[in-house]
Amino acid sequence: MKTLILSLLVSIILFSCSESDNKKAEKEKDSYQATKENLQDKETKNPQNFLVVSGHDRHNLLGQTVVKGTITNKATVASYKDVDVKLDFYSKTGTLLETDKETVYEIIGPGQSKNFKTKYFAPKGTDSVALAVTAAKNVEK
Repeated sequence: MKTLILSLLVSIILFSCSESDNKKAEKEKDSYQATKENLQDKETKNPQNFLVVSGHDRHNLLGQTVVKGTITNKATVASYKDVDVKLDFYSKTGTLLETDKETVYEIIGPGQSKNFKTKYFAPKGTDSVALAVTAAKNVEK
């Protein structure tokens, strides 16, 4: 009889502990999922905050300005595609001569980088080109 009571007591204690652990694990999973969804919302609403563009320019033999750049996705969850890059052409004195837009048709996942290259007949007197991401589309999963 004592053995039966003791085994019942032990099984109740073990059952209650495992139920508590299961509830705790489920709450942590729900919390993680909520955080991930919140992060996803932030990243999808403001792609220009998570996409970084860098590059350089040179002139070819035809007189074109060749711009080579890299777009890097700093987001942790969101993927982007069809990234719009603004190109500002400046003179030696820093005067804005012209602004153009280039769309990079690539899918850029979290933490990934993609290279691009474009050619322009830049305005006369162009000394440098500044690059900036203006928009991107979100990749639906």
